[in-house]
Amino acid sequence: MRIALVSRVDDQRAISFTRDLGDTIGSLGHEVSFEPATARVLRSDNLWPFDGSVDLAIIVGGDGTILHTIQQMDHKVPVIGVNWGEVGFLADLEPDEAIPFIRGLKPGFPTEPRMRVALKSGETVLGEALNEALIVTSRPAKMLRFVIVVDGIEAESFRADGLLVSTPTGSTAYAMSAGGPIVDPRIEGFLLVPLAPYMLSSRPHLISNDRSVRIGLESAKPATLVIDGQKTIELGNEQLLEVTQAEQPALFVDAHKNFFKKVDHKLRHL
Repeated sequence: MRIALVSRVDDQRAISFTRDLGDTIGSLGHEVSFEPATARVLRSDNLWPFDGSVDLAIIVGGDGTILHTIQQMDHKVPVIGVNWGEVGFLADLEPDEAIPFIRGLKPGFPTEPRMRVALKSGETVLGEALNEALIVTSRPAKMLRFVIVVDGIEAESFRADGLLVSTPTGSTAYAMSAGGPIVDPRIEGFLLVPLAPYMLSSRPHLISNDRSVRIGLESAKPATLVIDGQKTIELGNEQLLEVTQAEQPALFVDAHKNFFKKVDHKLRHL
């Protein structure tokens, strides 16, 4: 198989692990390439061009490294994370599990698609997120006014510090910290979580992905859109955003790790 390796580049131990992992994978007969930043650190010329020309991407790092890598892909290829972060909820393997798992991996391995969310302004796609899109004020300590329209009906209007538009995958990330529910990632829908809403009646909503969802931003204060903590877009103070399901889901290798056991282990008993 053609396997690409990605490492967080701010941790020398992670870099050393990735180098050794590449040597082992190569000795097993696989073709190895490296994400460009990783390749520069390792002084390798075997670059992964992010164009779908590999069968698998192995990402050594935390959730931020995984999200960053998926953001860079033009064509989504299957990924599996080796946890080298604090929680690493998106990473299914611990370092000592990586080589045994890869040894047993055969072509045609099962994958689990994870829906991503896209935010559009008119016909322009502003960004696509695996975890969440965050709308916050560009000025600290100021509130924004939001109007949520579902299937053409105004479902809610509220003032808040911001609004999270999360996927089920992202429900265990920022959305959970903001008071949202934990959602089974096999469900396909949009999780809307107000951040510090002014009214007690403003609660999180989980909306089916087959509904039309629009977010009206009506405020005298400018707002900023942040995609997966990786990409920032200035929105100004008035926008009508459409929330849709992204065309390409993220693909995760099925490592046979039960989602609810991960919740219990990584979020309750760290």
